[in-house]
Amino acid sequence: MLRNRISGLILLCAALLSSSGIFAETQDTTFVANGNPLIKHKFTADPAGLVHNGKVYIYAGHDQCPAPKERYEMNEWLVFSSSDMKTWTEHPIPLKPSDFSWAKGDAWASQVIERDGKFYWYVAVSHGTIHGKAIGVAVSDSPTGPFRDARGSALITNDMTTEYTKISWDDIDPTVIIDDDGQAYLFWGNTQCYYAKLKKNMIELDGPIMPVKNLPRFTEAPWIHKYKGWYYLSYASEFPEKICYAMSRNINGPWEYKGILNEIAGNSNTNHQSIIEFKNNWFFIYHNGSINTQGGSFRRSVCIDRLFYNNDGTIKRINMTTEGIN
Repeated sequence: MLRNRISGLILLCAALLSSSGIFAETQDTTFVANGNPLIKHKFTADPAGLVHNGKVYIYAGHDQCPAPKERYEMNEWLVFSSSDMKTWTEHPIPLKPSDFSWAKGDAWASQVIERDGKFYWYVAVSHGTIHGKAIGVAVSDSPTGPFRDARGSALITNDMTTEYTKISWDDIDPTVIIDDDGQAYLFWGNTQCYYAKLKKNMIELDGPIMPVKNLPRFTEAPWIHKYKGWYYLSYASEFPEKICYAMSRNINGPWEYKGILNEIAGNSNTNHQSIIEFKNNWFFIYHNGSINTQGGSFRRSVCIDRLFYNNDGTIKRINMTTEGIN
C-alpha cells in the first residue's frame, strides 16, 4: 500500500512539473496530434520541416508574448519529431539566440538541413541596430541537438545587402537546399529575396550574393524545394501575408510566377511555410493564429495539410483544414 502511494506521488509530481514546463525543459515529452493546430500546448511559429531516417522533424520558433500584449517575443527554438505524423515527441530546447555570442536575441524563422552526418541550423536573429537582423548557423551531430554556433560570427549581416534595399531587417528567413550535384544554396530575404552558393562546409558563402528576380509582391519567408526536375520557390506575399510561388528549371532562374498557393492563414498577419515529402506524400507546414482564446498574430500555431501537384508540375492551391492530415 505504501509503495503504491509513493508511486502515485511520484507520478503526480512528474505531471505537475511537466505541465509547468520545468520537466519538459530537459526531457522528451510525447503527444498525439488531433487535427490543426498540430501543437496546442505551446504557441509555435515559422515551422521548418526536415525528413531524416524515417522521421519528420519540425523546427519552430516559440511565441512567448503573454496576452493581451501584442509583440513578437521569441527567445528559443523548439523541435518536434514523429515517425508517423500522428504521435509526436517534443525534445528539450535545442537552441537559443543566446547560444550565439554575437546575437542580441529574437529566435526568428530558421531551417535545419543535414549534410555528411551533421545538421546545420540556419537562423535569423537580432544583430547590430535595434531593428537589424542577421543570419547565423549552428551545427550538431544530432537532429535534436544540442546545437552550437558553427562560426562564432554571423554568416549574413545587413551591410552585405545594402546594395538592394536600405532596410536593416531584410536578412531574415533563411532556407537551404543541396542540389543533385552537391552544390548547396542559401535563399533568404525581406522585401527583396537573395540567394548565394554555400561552400561544402555549409558555413561559408561560395560566391556573390545575388537578387532573385520576378517574384511579384515578395515580402519574406522564402522556401526552396525540388520535384521532378522543377525548382519551386514559395514565399509570403503582401501583408497580411498569403503564400505565393514561382517555378524554374534552373535554380539560378529565370523564375516564372505561378500565383497564390495558400491564402491568408486565419487570425494571423504572417504566413510562413515549409514543404516536405514523407513516405511518398507531400505536406505543407505553416502557422495560423487559431488557438482560442489567446491565439493571433503574436501567438501562432503550427499546422499541417496535404500538398498535391498537377500533371504539369504546378501545385494545387492548399486546402487549409481543421482536421489536418489525420
